[in-house]
Amino acid sequence: MNNSEKGFIPVMLTPFNEDGAIDYNGLTQLVELYLSAGVSGLFANCLSSEMYELSEKERLELVKHVVKVVNGKVPVVATGSFGESIPQKAEFVNKIYDTGVQAVIAITGLLAKEEDSAQVFDQNVAQLLDLTGNVPLGFYECPVPYKRIISPEQLGRFVNTGRITYHKDTCLDIEQIRAKIAVTQGHNFGLYDAYMAHAVESLKAGSAGLSCIQGNFFPELVVWLCDNYNNDDEQVAKVQQFFIDHMDVMHAGYPVIAKYCLQQRGLPISMFTRTKTTTLTQEVKTKIDALINNYDVLKGELEIKFEVV
Repeated sequence: MNNSEKGFIPVMLTPFNEDGAIDYNGLTQLVELYLSAGVSGLFANCLSSEMYELSEKERLELVKHVVKVVNGKVPVVATGSFGESIPQKAEFVNKIYDTGVQAVIAITGLLAKEEDSAQVFDQNVAQLLDLTGNVPLGFYECPVPYKRIISPEQLGRFVNTGRITYHKDTCLDIEQIRAKIAVTQGHNFGLYDAYMAHAVESLKAGSAGLSCIQGNFFPELVVWLCDNYNNDDEQVAKVQQFFIDHMDVMHAGYPVIAKYCLQQRGLPISMFTRTKTTTLTQEVKTKIDALINNYDVLKGELEIKFEVV
């Protein structure tokens, strides 16, 4: 996972049975869908996975299952920064790494309290690095429990340790993205942008790829953009505008609407979520159905052959 090739790293959903248990058969099919779409890696046990609603045992079993199904075809990363204290977080980081992932992701909002200074955050990161040996780590500026954005200067220092190989960025600021890329050049490191409104700009600026929730609706389209972003043509502009135009509908009631979309496209998974989200009303379903129809038109224009089933 570095800047040499552009790739899409999905923030994975977690399929559940209607009784709330993890649907491992559905998870297998979901992994296979991502792989068939051409993804460059997978991010398991993340916010889209409903990680805060999983037990410690479930988090480990889920990641082990993903790693097993992937079977080395692409790298897998997964969140591991759970626990009250930094030593407890380090202990779980080591457990997640033992599942076979390439890097363990730390949620920036779990490494310091919202009121803590950048200095406290830096000290906590240093302690986590000390307690996790040579485990490759990454950061995710997750919006829950709160969004802590890492500055370019901080990221540069962390990456210079040789331990930070991955960063999922949610700053929503293309100038910040450019600055972060500039200070991390020359390292075994990749920045993956979550914000699809400036996806093409980010890829052209040097990001390693994209890691966005929109890929849980149309993973093959995000892969297409990563493959074609450097073609200055109408198709690239149209795909970028498609994501901008449908930003709101793909965020409203997520992740249940993403599960509904994939279900409508042919993936046999339940819409059950443990996360308390907006009720999937008929109005919302109608909007997603229209979104799928709009995508089918675009898909035809781009001659994308991918099918969910």
